Amino acid sequence: MIDTKTHGIIDYVTGALLLVAPYLFNFATGGIEQWLPQLLGVLIIVMSLLTRYELSVAKVIPLKVHLGVDMAGGALLAVSPWLFGFADIIWWPHLLVGLLEIVVPLMTDRTARAST
Repeated sequence: MIDTKTHGIIDYVTGALLLVAPYLFNFATGGIEQWLPQLLGVLIIVMSLLTRYELSVAKVIPLKVHLGVDMAGGALLAVSPWLFGFADIIWWPHLLVGLLEIVVPLMTDRTARAST
């Protein structure tokens, strides 16, 4: 199991990675292959700042809601290269991070003291 503090660290790292990935991996084309991960990166960081767990600044969003949004965003990111037709440009970072965004919430301890 992943505790909520570790989940928070993963969230911030993942959000930052999604913001810079288009430039690191050469898919900063201005298209959906670039802006979808960047939009999800911003969403992850903002949600992390507002979630009821140790590394937030305002404990507004319940942890279970946060985890559900993580999984939904991960599913969208994972299928996005084929759903939006850019798999011939880039697909592996979207699939890899998308799958991680599904697996990490499933492994996160939901009974931890998320309100501290």
